[in-house]
Amino acid sequence: MTDHHDLPGRGHGGSAVLDRGGPPRRPRDPGPASTPSWRHRLSRWDLKVSPYLYVLPFFGVFAVIGLYPMLYTGYLSFFSWPRFGTAHGDAVGWANYAHVLQDPVFRKALVNTIGIFLLSSVPQIIVATLVAALLDMNLRGRSWWRMSVLLPFVVAPAATALIFGSLFADKSGLVNDVLGGLGLSPVHWHGDRFASWTAIATMVNWRWTGYNALILLAAMQAVPRDLYEAAAMDGASRVRQFVSVTLPSIRTTMMFVIITSTIGGLQIFTEPRLFDTNLQHQGGADYQYQTLAMYVFNTANSAVDPYPRAAAAAWLLFLLIIGFALLNFVLTRALQRRSLA
Repeated sequence: MTDHHDLPGRGHGGSAVLDRGGPPRRPRDPGPASTPSWRHRLSRWDLKVSPYLYVLPFFGVFAVIGLYPMLYTGYLSFFSWPRFGTAHGDAVGWANYAHVLQDPVFRKALVNTIGIFLLSSVPQIIVATLVAALLDMNLRGRSWWRMSVLLPFVVAPAATALIFGSLFADKSGLVNDVLGGLGLSPVHWHGDRFASWTAIATMVNWRWTGYNALILLAAMQAVPRDLYEAAAMDGASRVRQFVSVTLPSIRTTMMFVIITSTIGGLQIFTEPRLFDTNLQHQGGADYQYQTLAMYVFNTANSAVDPYPRAAAAAWLLFLLIIGFALLNFVLTRALQRRSLA
């Protein structure tokens, strides 16, 4: 007679247990797929829509104070509008643009704007890159140096004009005093065209170089240090590391700085306006340093069709900025591809 303890599938309490060698248990039928709850659907909708809601206020404000004035300016440039009129007159087509392009003062302002832009933006970006590279090194008092380069940016433009006005004064300026002490003839900073460009570009560079240097410094600090260690192990010098590691790694930030400097350089108004000692504020007696932004401002206060002609000049300035920005973008991308090849 067989003992019940020897029977397979029996436990001590007489309950049946599954034999490990037996067939597998059939899985349960999951049934129909459960539909997501309304809270789950709401959370998914929130994740998809909320990013657009966050940026919607910016685009709303931009549409009111940026896009609408720009479009209305373009619309106004095709009409006539007397100086003391309450509404625009008849449509004149491209007559306002033709008048602006044929104006010799506009052509002078165009040359002045490009000249001051080249004397300010190009050295500004080069010096800002070198300053950022120096601040990225292990210097004593790095925090103090980084704060000091931003001091010119926080100085009021009027104070900047007073400082550089005393430096570049024609008769009693410090620069001419130094030149006279060296036996050189004084420079007519407000009368000579290129000299006035140089003085205004110096004001712009002094104010904005530190600001751009801090932007580039932030990009340099984000470069992985492993890349520099690997380059040092391969025998690369600091200059080689800067050219082969730093510059390619910050190319996106460099492109941003170049484009913003281009936009700001072509829209320059404050520095030449404050540099002008003439009571008429026309950019010199012979318009030798009047910029396009100053031309737009002065045209809006002229006697004949001031607003439509100023609107046409403003749109020509806008197209010029777009063209230079695209040119800088294409050239920067081409140089980056050549450096990476």
